[in-house]
Amino acid sequence: MSIRIAPSILSADFCNLERDLTRISHADLVHVDVMDHHFVPNLTLGEPIVRRICEVSDMPVDVHLMIEDPDRWAPGYAELGAKSVSFHMGATHAPVRLARQLRGMGCQACFAVRPAEPVEPIFDILDEFDMVLIMTVEPGFGGQKFLANQMDKVRRLRDEITRRGLDTHIQVDGGVNPSTARTVAEAGADVLVAGSAVFGADSPNTAIDEIRDHAQEAYRA
Repeated sequence: MSIRIAPSILSADFCNLERDLTRISHADLVHVDVMDHHFVPNLTLGEPIVRRICEVSDMPVDVHLMIEDPDRWAPGYAELGAKSVSFHMGATHAPVRLARQLRGMGCQACFAVRPAEPVEPIFDILDEFDMVLIMTVEPGFGGQKFLANQMDKVRRLRDEITRRGLDTHIQVDGGVNPSTARTVAEAGADVLVAGSAVFGADSPNTAIDEIRDHAQEAYRA
């Protein structure tokens, strides 16, 4: 399985967002964090900005909803053109129904798990999802320190996916850089979200290539 890199525009320059999107042409996805100031303390952007990103970017748009009531709002992001939409375990009321609705719209359904939440409760419904997002920081802000203790969670999830012969991807978000990329890939993650390590670099594309190369070397199938 190939490693995919998804730069998070949370670390981009919002006044020059289209410019920054052109600087990550080596990426596989564009990761967009939507925060509502309720589910998490921060407030970012919503449907109008995501619509424009989908319109101007040549890359698939990966939307991470850190919001309350994703059952109501998530389908709208699929309608805007998002390739994948992640919603949180602690926010949804009917995860299977929502996942099936997103998939029926041609959008990948992804389940997000915060650091304090166990991953085992989703094992019984794992086949309903295209990807599971493991947060390696507390959701809500960029630039946080990587939580290495989440790697056991990634390993358990990878083992379950392998045992059942599923194609589910594992995404890791938080504190990813060339060094931690090896750690998360070795644990079994194959989609890496990187923010400040990409947009804070002199050459974002060079940073993307470096993160991908380090992760690909360490990845265990």
